[in-house]
Amino acid sequence: MQQKTVTTDVLDIAYLDYGAPDGWPCIMGHGFPYDVNAYAATAPLLAQAGARVLVPWLRGYGPTRFRSASTLRSGEQAALGADLLAFMDALGIERAVVGGYDWGGRAACVVSALYPERVVGLVSGNSYNIQNIARAMEPASPPEEAALWYQYLFHNERGRRALERNRRGFARQLWSMWSPTWAFDDATFETSAVSFDNPDFVDVVIHSYRHRYALVQGDPAYAGIEAKLAAQPQVGVPTIAIDGDSDGVNPGTAHHARKFEGFFERRVFAGAGHNLPQERPAEWAQAVLDLRKAALQ
Repeated sequence: MQQKTVTTDVLDIAYLDYGAPDGWPCIMGHGFPYDVNAYAATAPLLAQAGARVLVPWLRGYGPTRFRSASTLRSGEQAALGADLLAFMDALGIERAVVGGYDWGGRAACVVSALYPERVVGLVSGNSYNIQNIARAMEPASPPEEAALWYQYLFHNERGRRALERNRRGFARQLWSMWSPTWAFDDATFETSAVSFDNPDFVDVVIHSYRHRYALVQGDPAYAGIEAKLAAQPQVGVPTIAIDGDSDGVNPGTAHHARKFEGFFERRVFAGAGHNLPQERPAEWAQAVLDLRKAALQ
């Protein structure tokens, strides 16, 4: 495994590179508030199976940096998808198995839905992660609303200040609530928590949780992508979707199956919470291998 950096128009994207340079491309994305260490055990398993596994730090995380001070620190879904596509272009990757959960899964879903010619197959934590912003003000059930407390806090300046002052405290609280059966230790948390020291972390996070409710404008550079996502496009590439049965923020996505065309399989990881690849690395790796096999048949 090596840490590298590649330059796109907007970002210097830092990433971890596992496996042989001529292995089959596999790009895995982390979520909020996590980082590339979510795949520390999964990526070597895939590399042993012949993959070249690329795990980038998302915008606002770890060593990834914006190239210009004037770029909007957007966390909108279109920006995440555009970053993934630009990452592939910069590395000369025509097609890849893509996957992830939370923000990283959203980026993978965006590229899979809008640029299927670039995707061999998709492994998606929590299935269809493309936000329906037009319906963002439609309420969910009381338990689901209660789980989203942090999003509503981030809608105001008290929330921004709270995150700025205690990034680790907020992240650890969410880790504990979202993965109640995962007995992570201090060292495991701190290994990822250093990624939240990125100078743009707070701005990107706050923009993300405001934009998804249409409370702030997006970056005009991604308006075209957002317009396409507003139509809630189908995902037509082969897909394995995964839920954890102990996920404290997502109650399950069996109803998402209608958003996928072609090969689709949903798996439920018993006893797993939200951080699926880090909690169940062998099962996540197997899902990637099974997905690739199905896609190539």
